[in-house]
Amino acid sequence: MTPVTAATLGAVLAQQVAGGSRFAGLFGTAEPRGVLISAHLADSGTVRTMNVLLPAPGDNYPSVTVRVGAAFWYERELQDAFGLVPVGHPRPEPLILPLPNGAGWHPRPGEQVDAPGVAADPDPRALPRHVTGPGLFTIPHGPVRSGVLESIEYLVETPGEDIPHLNMRVFYKHRGIEKRFEQMPAADGVLLAERVEGTASVAHALAYCHALERLAGCEVPLPARLVRMLHAELERVAGYLDVTARLADAAGLAVATARFSWHKERVLRLVSRLCGSRFGRGIVLPGGIGGLPLAGSAEVLAETARLEKAIGADSAALMGTSSFLDRLRGTGPLRPERARAHGALGPIGRASGFADDSRFTRPYDAYPAVEPAQLSGHADGDALARLRVRMDELGQSFGLIRRAASELGQVAGQPLRADCEPAEGRAVGWAESPHGEVLYDVRLAGGRIVRCRPRSASFHNLVLMHEVFAGDILTDFPFIEASFGLCVAGVAL
Repeated sequence: MTPVTAATLGAVLAQQVAGGSRFAGLFGTAEPRGVLISAHLADSGTVRTMNVLLPAPGDNYPSVTVRVGAAFWYERELQDAFGLVPVGHPRPEPLILPLPNGAGWHPRPGEQVDAPGVAADPDPRALPRHVTGPGLFTIPHGPVRSGVLESIEYLVETPGEDIPHLNMRVFYKHRGIEKRFEQMPAADGVLLAERVEGTASVAHALAYCHALERLAGCEVPLPARLVRMLHAELERVAGYLDVTARLADAAGLAVATARFSWHKERVLRLVSRLCGSRFGRGIVLPGGIGGLPLAGSAEVLAETARLEKAIGADSAALMGTSSFLDRLRGTGPLRPERARAHGALGPIGRASGFADDSRFTRPYDAYPAVEPAQLSGHADGDALARLRVRMDELGQSFGLIRRAASELGQVAGQPLRADCEPAEGRAVGWAESPHGEVLYDVRLAGGRIVRCRPRSASFHNLVLMHEVFAGDILTDFPFIEASFGLCVAGVAL
């Protein structure tokens, strides 16, 4: 096979995607010889990595985005962090908001720690304009908003009601996560992974541990695999209920908002009773788990049965509310062909007819023994389809929770954790979060992390949001944002 170079990377990736692989990410790593560009391709059963070395920062290379549109944000991030210029990129302006060197500043991989400060903007009042015409103006919405919404700035270009263009500034809370991983003991990395994205703590811990377990070649014991699936599905249920509550709130349905918020709270309290953390932290460890659920299988089964019944009744009432459905139907549509071309993840992709659920296409832990439930297909791609996908999958998740809790009673006395001594090398781990697939590319040396690149589904999917406003108006905005159900913390690493 002809070696892949920077000049041929885009063509090779496009050929792989045309052959059925899914573009899953692109990132850079500073090395003594230059910058290593790594691209991920997701296939049935595995995730492959393609590497290209550019000798020095500041080099130019043909843009991958020209051939693989899903690389749009990845290449802009690569340019900001390493100075690699993607020639031909349709919009090569900075994606990451530069922060001045000083308090709260964290260098990104490849940046010099003693680099001089960089001004955030020549003119902090200047707003980018992508649409011109009479009466057009820009509404800066955020980054500080009411309630507990995360910090993100939406720049809405509008003549007053329609939304012809939306721009996003996401990196107000960049935390230097990738840099924080460096030189951590491999066993401690899971503590940071759990905190990358609070609404997907279990999924991030799983993806990180899967990478370490591949390096060590260890087999996770059956009880641990079951407990991992149990917590992953509880996390999914909580995430889906949160989206439903936010959609109800956008519609001004106070009772529905309260009901689904309470259901989510009950799920989080159940998780807390099982492991001591409402976010499921501390349960997933390299090689297994930290312990069995603190509540017995009978209690888990009884509580989940009550939850499923109550959620089912409230879901039926909500989905029978015509004023609610009218606000979601046709709102923020993502075309199936666009979802497929981008490789849209999680409920967003599945609502547009593109399904790549890593629990079943690249199964891990207890999922290989699970036969996926046959759910209704959706291809409308609007906010209503995204909600219906989540409603359908709630039943699937409750079935998996029941299965895990029931089987745990049959494996008493078996070990909970296998030996997982950190081995030198590099591996990729993945897991399906409530938002979609999470990827971790981990490199170890001497028992410590040399490089760890988390890629959340939120980062991969958020770029699609500015494309779905054609024909929508300002009052549709909260429905579209809530239906995407993403986590800004998972974007601004």
